[in-house]
Amino acid sequence: GVYGFPRCPGESSHLCDWIRKTLDLGAYTKAVQEHLVQAEYWHDPLKEEEYRKNSIFLADINQERGINETYKKNLMALKKFVMVKFLNDTMVDPPISEWFGFYKSGQAKETIPLQETSLYKEDRLGLQEMDKAGKLVFLGVKGDHLHFSEEWFDSSILPFLQ
Repeated sequence: GVYGFPRCPGESSHLCDWIRKTLDLGAYTKAVQEHLVQAEYWHDPLKEEEYRKNSIFLADINQERGINETYKKNLMALKKFVMVKFLNDTMVDPPISEWFGFYKSGQAKETIPLQETSLYKEDRLGLQEMDKAGKLVFLGVKGDHLHFSEEWFDSSILPFLQ
């Protein structure tokens, strides 16, 4: 999930905080959830209950409201789950969410890695089991969101697709 406005210059910007707060007012309304795909990825760490109750995609796929064994089974069927974090990302906030990390619950400053999240600890998607089996791959690439060279793709991603 994300909790930030794309291309904002970071947490220190008052403008970014204002935009985030404005988005947050309507992010979980039915109309916004059903018509803006970006809202489906919105995860407000300050309003966890509202997120779990009203998020039509992210809360469901991350098993926040209940366990769908099919989701877990399908994900665990992967030989490798390759996650790419863009090290200079200005689109995804917080960038650690590209590796399934997120903000510590109840605040929006300190982030935690995947292994410290309840998603991992409760193993709702099988990520803990996959990690122990060596099936999780965390790649980092210099550059902004989806900016990578063909050479990097060929050497870092293609081997997983063969």
